[in-house]
Amino acid sequence: MFKKTIAFTAAAAILLGLNACGSQQDTAESSTAESKTDTVTGEQLSIVCTIFPEYDWVKQLLGDHASHAEITYLLDSGVDLHSYQPTAMDMAKIAECDLFVYVGGESDEWVEDALAEAVNPDMQVINLIEVMGDAAKEEEVKEGMEADEEEDSAEEEETEFDEHVWLSLKNAKTLCTEIADRLSILDSANKDDYKTNLDAYTAQLDKLDSDFQTLVDSASQKTLVFGDRFPFRYFVDDYGLDYFAAFVGCSAETEASFETIVFLAEKMDELGCGTIFTIENSDHKIAQTIIDNTKAKNQNIAELNSLQSVTKKQVSSGVTYLSLMQDNLAVLKSALQ
Repeated sequence: MFKKTIAFTAAAAILLGLNACGSQQDTAESSTAESKTDTVTGEQLSIVCTIFPEYDWVKQLLGDHASHAEITYLLDSGVDLHSYQPTAMDMAKIAECDLFVYVGGESDEWVEDALAEAVNPDMQVINLIEVMGDAAKEEEVKEGMEADEEEDSAEEEETEFDEHVWLSLKNAKTLCTEIADRLSILDSANKDDYKTNLDAYTAQLDKLDSDFQTLVDSASQKTLVFGDRFPFRYFVDDYGLDYFAAFVGCSAETEASFETIVFLAEKMDELGCGTIFTIENSDHKIAQTIIDNTKAKNQNIAELNSLQSVTKKQVSSGVTYLSLMQDNLAVLKSALQ
């Protein structure tokens, strides 16, 4: 069912007032939203997504109906998922929306407070990790990897799941099915359209999944070395790739120890790797230091996009989940063959 467009409640206005007054205009401009043409008398489906893959999936599944919805992408400033903190306006949007989609890992601990303030009793909520169920993987610390200080000092009391479920095209199909199902609940009149859009999008995901598998099957190198965080565990597991990395995917560490540098350099020598990988926005310092400690000292640095820091500008330029994953395919093709 649709939520009629309403102004912020007085409570939300007070909350916004507590936010730094000088930053209100910047904050309002920081959230990507697509609104339907009639926002005064019509009804609109209000959807809030935390990360870019969710936002793009919703757009693809809505299809033509996206013009009749307000879709908000919270992290469009390019801030990393692991350091994001919601603004008062973000909390207000979540409180009133019809559909809220979030990852559900340790980085989203703030969501509990946001949902506690919800004023829409019919809100649909999708937690990606919960949707994955038993397919969600625990975060993995591999040989040679720099562990977080917290992990060194105390044993983890709760299972910490790897949050980067969206980097598996197989997972994407499962998650898109869930989104389409929730859209059909909210807008049953158009459920056939959502099913049609899901089928078409799933076919594109299957095609790209097949392209990745074909590449890996023919690759001479089947181990990736990352001089960076490693958010691609779901991805490599899909295709039977192995990996070594400086940090786990959700690590807050920025400096690698001498032991980690040497270990990864020796791995590159042992495996004959001609490329070391980083994720987007890396300064490449760790990767270059690893190269400098190899025997050949002439390896390439290649960047794979984890899709967790996509900006408003990139969205405006037309990037999509599929286009960014296709870019990753091209990068791997150059590195593995």
